[in-house]
Amino acid sequence: MGQLLVEGGEPDRNLERAAQMIAEAARQNCDVVLLPETLDFAWTHPSALTEAQPIPGIYSDRLCQEALRHQVYVCAGLTERGADGRIYNAALLINPQGEIISKYHKINLLTVEMPYYAVGQTLNVVDTPLGKIGINICADNFLDGLSIGHTLARMGAEFILSPSSWTVDYSITEEDDPYHEKWVKPYSILARLYNVTVVGTTSVGYIVGGPYEGKKSVGCSLAVDASGIRAQGKFNEFAGDLVVADLPRPVRAEKGTQIGEMLLRKGFRFDTLPA
Repeated sequence: MGQLLVEGGEPDRNLERAAQMIAEAARQNCDVVLLPETLDFAWTHPSALTEAQPIPGIYSDRLCQEALRHQVYVCAGLTERGADGRIYNAALLINPQGEIISKYHKINLLTVEMPYYAVGQTLNVVDTPLGKIGINICADNFLDGLSIGHTLARMGAEFILSPSSWTVDYSITEEDDPYHEKWVKPYSILARLYNVTVVGTTSVGYIVGGPYEGKKSVGCSLAVDASGIRAQGKFNEFAGDLVVADLPRPVRAEKGTQIGEMLLRKGFRFDTLPA
């Protein structure tokens, strides 16, 4: 989990830090490097509206080159100018051959980011030698968006990787850390129901420009499986940090309607309306 300092509107500097993080992960024998959401321009920075690049493009190419150079999988968030002219909050999975093997557009957009990004329309899971990997982004794992994670699990995902940009008001400190309920809970729901491992990496740094200017991204990157929290980044808005975790591949025997039967055995209800 590469907690990366992401500066608003500074894609070259951000990509250089990403390259350094990938190199450090390779030195520590990591198989996968998970980097934050929209690490090129930063989340909801206004420059994305005019400067976003296509994928493949110069920023995704840089990440592909680093994946190939260091022979690791890289999952990272970028801003994409689609062929239709719309801007998307995108996430990529790149294999050690430098090839983009999965691309995803964020679905559960916050209201404040809707002026910047279009809603995604697809979900997919990709087979790799490490396991079946699904991708979503940040608020896709809010409790009210957890159907996205449920669907990835139904599609067979063993790992859900989630580039993120978790933000708080500038006055929030480690003692007030709000993320246990907000992120540990939904990650744990998916992990325990499906025996899937959910990993989110978030940026660090103060936000400049856009609707959240003055807030800060504080790390707390998180890896959760059915046994609980496997790794967690520091609450730290000042500097990047690489959090290395050894995550065993989950065993997921159920498929199709077998998954529904398993969920019923665990007490999950499909037929109950909210009060």
